[in-house]
Amino acid sequence: MTPDRLDPQTSLVDIQHLGIPSAIGTGVLEYSNGIALIDPGPTTCLAALEQGLATLGFALSDVRAVLLTHIHLDHATATGTIVNRVPEACVYVHPRGAIHMIDPTRLLASAGRIYGDQMETLWGEFLPVPANAVVEVDEGDVVQLGERKLKVAYTPGHAKHHVAYYEQVTGTAWVGDVGGIRIREGLPIPVTPPPDIDVEVWNHSIDRVLAWEPKCIVPTHFGPSADPNSHFAELRRGLTLWADKVRSSLSDDLTEPDNTVDQARARDFGAWAVADLRERLPSKAVETYVAAFGGADDSWWGLARYWRKKTS
Repeated sequence: MTPDRLDPQTSLVDIQHLGIPSAIGTGVLEYSNGIALIDPGPTTCLAALEQGLATLGFALSDVRAVLLTHIHLDHATATGTIVNRVPEACVYVHPRGAIHMIDPTRLLASAGRIYGDQMETLWGEFLPVPANAVVEVDEGDVVQLGERKLKVAYTPGHAKHHVAYYEQVTGTAWVGDVGGIRIREGLPIPVTPPPDIDVEVWNHSIDRVLAWEPKCIVPTHFGPSADPNSHFAELRRGLTLWADKVRSSLSDDLTEPDNTVDQARARDFGAWAVADLRERLPSKAVETYVAAFGGADDSWWGLARYWRKKTS
């Protein structure tokens, strides 16, 4: 698939996760010293990423920087493999995520409890990143890529280690999952897996991104939006709706989770979320959404944890 050109020196490569188009996009920023990748995705998609780079006239050996919005496996798994192949590349990541990129043991153990024997199929190998290749970035920092500059904002709410990047010259903000999921021209919807979901904090992070007054935002899932205000207004509406739906599914005693009951609640929520999409989008578009995020069941768990922590 031909990469999307956002401007003459910036592209988005569809890395075809599990063969699904428009599920995960990797940003490619060209500059004098080589290229930078934003969210390189799973190692299972590395061949698709390399094909996309070749279409642009580049190879993995041209990578000089990897910018991570956060370290969830669908965004960051391939990073260690890239640095292993291109030792001169450096990795920009929030301090809360840096430790897990250097030693992913705890991250992989946690993910393994969720994905089980599907870990390899879904994500591939997660190699550690050498400590000397890691550059920690936080609110107010600037990433200098040759002649290009990207401002950094700390944007938790989806994850405690989430940042966004903004290039003032182009007016483009790379917003990771703070921008939710928006498949091409579809509707933005939240993605709220455990353990870090915080609705109030997420809304503050949206305000932080909008303070840049970007002309365009690029969620990793998937593709640019040239109307950030409308995008985030719909995302806020969906986040509130989802949070209220999960809250209403819980018993009054929020501190007493019951795994069997919770599994049923999560399934019901996932079915409701898909049905809601079907009311607002063509069926083919809904199929792409469902394939891309694997259903909304996981999002119930993240919001349930949020409510239970809030009242504990």
